[in-house]
Amino acid sequence: MDNPFRPIDAQLLKVTTETPNIKTFSFKPAQPLEFLAGQFVSITVPGFGEAPFTPSSSPAVKETFEVTVMKVGSVTERMHGYSGGEELGVRGPLGKPYPLEEYKGREILVLGGGVGMAPLRALMFALLEKVADYKRIVLCYGARTPADLVFKELLKEWQGRSDIEVHITVDKGDEGWKGNVGVVTTLLDKVKLDTQNGVAVCCGPPVMMKFGTLKLKEVGYPDKNIYLSMEKNMSCGLGMCGHCRLGPFYVCQHGPVFTYDKLKDLEGIWE
Repeated sequence: MDNPFRPIDAQLLKVTTETPNIKTFSFKPAQPLEFLAGQFVSITVPGFGEAPFTPSSSPAVKETFEVTVMKVGSVTERMHGYSGGEELGVRGPLGKPYPLEEYKGREILVLGGGVGMAPLRALMFALLEKVADYKRIVLCYGARTPADLVFKELLKEWQGRSDIEVHITVDKGDEGWKGNVGVVTTLLDKVKLDTQNGVAVCCGPPVMMKFGTLKLKEVGYPDKNIYLSMEKNMSCGLGMCGHCRLGPFYVCQHGPVFTYDKLKDLEGIWE
């Protein structure tokens, strides 16, 4: 990309409703988008601005990509009104990905909450592309209610696989819910994990990230083996505007993937 601030055209192909306030948007960019799991893109909504999103689709697919978006502001509210066929823009990929080469041969715990499952979906696709490269893959995912679980059909598909483990919980069940009830960190008391040699990847709302990290430390993961996806106030995506500054780091440039040992002594990391 000659000008990193200039988006390329991206046609919205379809919109899939995941929950009452979360939708997945499938785009076809004017040129292939080659991102890695954990990197993000900036979506331009004409007349409304742009916002950063981590793709939720497989990095192996270049001709199209997906972002899974919660309705939380003017840009996302506008996007939630689309149904397909609209022309938007995309910049990226931006930021640093998960270091999958460093994960090889190790046990991988993926800990997600709510819409935090969006970037983790891309990570799971990347892991499953080469599932034999990893000692074990464990997904622990939680949402407030059964209706708030994203990617429900995909989760069922993954639960039926023999080469990964999938554990799901909700904070509050309903009449039809037969699974675990409790915050997502309660799942870590039920799963035997290789905390010393494995890695843990955590993504979700700030409060979930905070208590998820504390629980990961409690069960024995070293700070250097806890990977966090920190999407903190990113704007320009290029380390120029300073909106996402976190101590000595610009989240958009030095992250959004960080190990906890890099962040643990900084103030306001969960804000």
